[in-house]
Amino acid sequence: MARPLRIEYDGAVYHVTSRGNARRPIVKDDKDFQTFLDILQQVNKRYNWLCHAYCLMNNHYHLVIETPDGNLSKGMRQLNGIYTQNFNKRHRRVGHIFQGRYKAILIQKESHLLEVCRYDVLNPVRARMAEQPEQWKWSSYRATAGKGRSHPCLQTDWILGQFGRRKRQAERSYREFVKAGIGLKDIWEDVQGQSILGEEGFVEQLINYVKGYEEIQEIPKEQRFLKRPVLEEVLHKELIRDKKKRNRKIKEAVERYGYSQMEVAHYLKMHYSTANALMIQIWTALIAILVLKYLKFRSTFGWSLSNLVAMLRYNLFTYRDLWQWINNPYEPPPIVNDAEQLSFRLGYSWTAS
Repeated sequence: MARPLRIEYDGAVYHVTSRGNARRPIVKDDKDFQTFLDILQQVNKRYNWLCHAYCLMNNHYHLVIETPDGNLSKGMRQLNGIYTQNFNKRHRRVGHIFQGRYKAILIQKESHLLEVCRYDVLNPVRARMAEQPEQWKWSSYRATAGKGRSHPCLQTDWILGQFGRRKRQAERSYREFVKAGIGLKDIWEDVQGQSILGEEGFVEQLINYVKGYEEIQEIPKEQRFLKRPVLEEVLHKELIRDKKKRNRKIKEAVERYGYSQMEVAHYLKMHYSTANALMIQIWTALIAILVLKYLKFRSTFGWSLSNLVAMLRYNLFTYRDLWQWINNPYEPPPIVNDAEQLSFRLGYSWTAS
């Protein structure tokens, strides 16, 4: 099952959603709604969170959370876990309430936070459960707009501060801002890597947070290869006229940047089986080179053929390591040469021959 990559740091702001298991309701009455907000208040206090907006629907919820201490995952385990326990105890049931993992989109505060907060409180209008946002009781709109009492879990100072210093005027401007958003396009069209909403410079600042995750297959490739070049840049027309260069670039697109063979074939307007055959040819050549290098380094490292097969089978080095080694014949292979560590990783005794 794919697991999302969580980017956490002090001061990060997120749009968080969690849905009911099998789209079932996560609340049954007003007391459940109130209980959820009370638990959110406790989590805010314990983990030093700031909740800028919320909208609780029948089978899911939306939160806009700022984490001064970079601890979203810890707080979400507490929030969903305690609410599930309370819900099950009250309604005499067992099992999960929420479907899988929660979804969190990292938000650039300066450029997108206001828009995301507006999106949240307009959910009942989009779902046709209310004609106006103030008609939905369980969102933060009424409290922020000055039309209702604020729950202690909510922090309205930042939002209202964007509309002026005088509270009444700020509330009026906020109401106009929200109503102007009815019918506008979906803000999530601009999300990058399934998890980041912000301007170009903001995304660039986050590159270091995803380094080292490229080889973890459980994480969606859109997150593992954040800011990867588009296929038009990797397979530009001048290069693909030369078959050798084209094949090299196809391998780079698949192995380095995480594109599927289907995506590459579609871009090059070739049949999928053709792209697959090219990849097989490329790896056949690489394995042939690897065997030749095995023969060269056997006397130095004490390799046996079974050791080589085991390393390939158990992925003791990555394809990227293999590619770097093939292109630099004067370096030793990128493997663990310690016999005890190899025995531990392979699960059986390592014997050189």
